[in-house]
Amino acid sequence: MSTAAQTLNGNTGKPFTTEPASSRKDQLDSMPWLPCTLTLEVPVVHFTIADLLALKEGSIVETACHHTSDVPLRVNQLLIGWTEFEVVEDRLAVRITEQI
Repeated sequence: MSTAAQTLNGNTGKPFTTEPASSRKDQLDSMPWLPCTLTLEVPVVHFTIADLLALKEGSIVETACHHTSDVPLRVNQLLIGWTEFEVVEDRLAVRITEQI
C-alpha cells in the first residue's frame, strides 16, 4: 500500500501532495509540453562570428569530428547520453548510442 504525504509549498504556502515514484512517472508521461533545451556539442574548425552571420539554409560547416564520432547529448545542460550522426532521407539526424 502506498501513501502520499502532504506538505506546504514554500512559494505559495498552499498544500501539495508528494506521491510515490510510480505516480510521478505517470504524471510525467501526461505532460508532453514540459519545456527543455536539447543540445548537441559539435566542435567546429575555424568558425568565426562572420561565418555565423553568413549562415543560410543549405550552408555546410566543417566540424572537427568524424561523421561516426560520438557526440555528447545534453538536456538542460545535463549530459544524458552520446549520439552519432545519421542521414534519414534528406535530413540529418542523430541516433542515441549510449544513455547515461
